[in-house]
Amino acid sequence: MPPPDAAPASGAPLAYIALGANLDQPCARVKAAIAALDELPQTCLLRASSLYRTAPVGLLPQPDFINAVAQVATRLSPQALLLALRAQEAAQGRTRGIPNAPRTLDLDLLLHADVTMRTPALILPHPRLHLRAFVLVPLYEIAPDLRIPGRGALAAWLPAVYTQMPGVSRI
Repeated sequence: MPPPDAAPASGAPLAYIALGANLDQPCARVKAAIAALDELPQTCLLRASSLYRTAPVGLLPQPDFINAVAQVATRLSPQALLLALRAQEAAQGRTRGIPNAPRTLDLDLLLHADVTMRTPALILPHPRLHLRAFVLVPLYEIAPDLRIPGRGALAAWLPAVYTQMPGVSRI
């Protein structure tokens, strides 16, 4: 019999997580974070995008980011998954302070099944996912037919971020 934390059975809700880092070997950190998603309780990593080098947004100057998106099947609630992601960030040395500052690891819960919610700690779908090339491009790579609750087809949002595309390159 599998342990209680074993990967969820098929049919578990799908969630999408954006990963990013720009400090202390960001490629290695993002790859490690992707692998660690498969270690979360009641969660199974299904696929991950390529890694992308992206220009920073907001606070400048700072190093370029390494970004990716992962798809997981999980029986964790959105709130529990967010807590697990925050714990993973902390384990990688992430400190929160100045918004858009350089970081060792950033994990954003983009979507959790078709859940829409707005709490002080979590907004789903992620409120800016449809505006960010560094999220849309890797998300499209792994889920081109995805629909964003309240926003429609993922593919429909790609033209809106084409102006940002020069700042996003697959590595």
